[in-house]
Amino acid sequence: MIEDFRGAVSAVAEAAENQPSQLRAAVSSVFRLADRVPADARVEGLAVLTETLRAHQWSAGVAADIALLCGALVESGVPAGPAGVEVMRQLAEYGKLAGVFLHVWQKTGDDAPPHPSEVSEASEERVTPELEQLAPLATTGWWVSHRYGLAAKTMLCDPGVRAALREDPRTLGELVVIAGQLGPHVEEYGEIAELLRMAEADRMVVLHRQSARVFRVRFDGVSDNFQLHTLLEDALIGDQGLAVPGRRPLPEWVASATDLRDDPRTSIVEGQWDLVGVGGAWVDREAAPGAVPVVDGERAVVLEPISLPHSWRTGRRHPHIDGWLRVEEELSPEEGAEWWKRAHPPGGVVHPMLPAPPPAPEPGPGAPPAPAEPWGVPQAYRHDFVPPPLPDHGGSDRAPGTGSPDTAAPARVARHSRDDGRGEAVPADERTVPAPHGSWGEPPADSGNAPGHGVPGAASGHRAGAPEPWDAPVPSQTWDAPADERTVPAPHGPWGDPRGPGEDFAGESPASVPPPPPGAGPEDRSARPAPAHAATTPPGAVHMDPLPEGVSDSSGWGPSWKD
Repeated sequence: MIEDFRGAVSAVAEAAENQPSQLRAAVSSVFRLADRVPADARVEGLAVLTETLRAHQWSAGVAADIALLCGALVESGVPAGPAGVEVMRQLAEYGKLAGVFLHVWQKTGDDAPPHPSEVSEASEERVTPELEQLAPLATTGWWVSHRYGLAAKTMLCDPGVRAALREDPRTLGELVVIAGQLGPHVEEYGEIAELLRMAEADRMVVLHRQSARVFRVRFDGVSDNFQLHTLLEDALIGDQGLAVPGRRPLPEWVASATDLRDDPRTSIVEGQWDLVGVGGAWVDREAAPGAVPVVDGERAVVLEPISLPHSWRTGRRHPHIDGWLRVEEELSPEEGAEWWKRAHPPGGVVHPMLPAPPPAPEPGPGAPPAPAEPWGVPQAYRHDFVPPPLPDHGGSDRAPGTGSPDTAAPARVARHSRDDGRGEAVPADERTVPAPHGSWGEPPADSGNAPGHGVPGAASGHRAGAPEPWDAPVPSQTWDAPADERTVPAPHGPWGDPRGPGEDFAGESPASVPPPPPGAGPEDRSARPAPAHAATTPPGAVHMDPLPEGVSDSSGWGPSWKD
């Protein structure tokens, strides 16, 4: 059987050179025998076909049939290797011609172009007045575009082909343009466009705001930033990661983002961060990692504390492609400080569905100047910084571990040693970055959902459903309302106002918060009735009408596998 397969491969080259009319029959023989021979024989056959494809200037139809056969062998489990690179190179050439044909066709009428397999002499005649001598070539490019699309879609599933295109940004850019032109008319190019976006990026600098640590990561097979978010959680959070504070993602979320084949896509992933570019640009989770802005030659993203709970369904856009992410290195405090100097100020970017934070109050006459603090550099990189003890503003109903430093549990976290860069244990009251929720992101004991985890039915990520209209009614943002009735999270403490009676934070105008009524104190505040929405709605969700129960799929989100 192996000899028969080798003979069929040789017959393809012979027919291509001397008997093009017999080429389809020779290609069919290779198709029929490929699944009956071992992988080594198929690898050998693909190498022969690649040399045949590259060695001669075949007519467009002959080259397209050989490219399609190479794609079929790759689909059977053979690495694409040089065959994949050659097919993508030829697609860039014929795809440009196909784009010219399509442009002139649309210019000369309002009807849709014929399917590539149905192009005819009349099709060529229509574009000839505009293209003249170029008309036959452009029509031929359109004629073979479908077969090259089938081959290219398979080749781009191979990580080696995507890596080769990253090393050739010019060809990659041309292919992105071609896929964008042909996608609305030839179905295969819609998926090709997504696979090309997957090929745009494979490494990134990641800045984690809460811990002030900076990492370089490498990845592949990541089609969107939903998947990137899940993989970053798995690589960084907890003892199984790199001890970044937060809640570990569930194993089924990670399996769905990496290599789970039979994925029912029924689990709901709960995000823990906002993804923001270093310059302050919001990173859309439906976009590919290649949409993360480049800073000084490297893509860089900041993992900000979550500003609005969001969630999405598990599942990869391309389930047949395995995804992975690993941390290549953690930057030293000195290198990390340089990245933080480039970063936007903390708290300056929130979810697009939330209103912008109110501006800081103007200092009064004679007020002391603000300290010359480089806001882009977290305090954790200033080793001489020791924060003062935090006063306990809670009452008897405060959850364990969230009171004053004297009564809180002595949790410990890791940070860099100022001498050799290795981690050392630091008591909770010596941390250099205050945690926004309880003990380094852990929820209070009486909380049903950890802060930063979405709840189905509440405000969710873009994939979960269409955003509310911007003219939807929003509750008035009155800062003189009680702390637990405010519609915007307070700037300090877990969604409330931690200050005691008559107490003001530095730099805040006393007029921004009214004085408490006579006799009010922590015990009175705890006895005050909660607003009607507090028992059923997570913090931040009151800014918009609640979404339907569960997480809905956006009809315009993407590929056919979601249907």
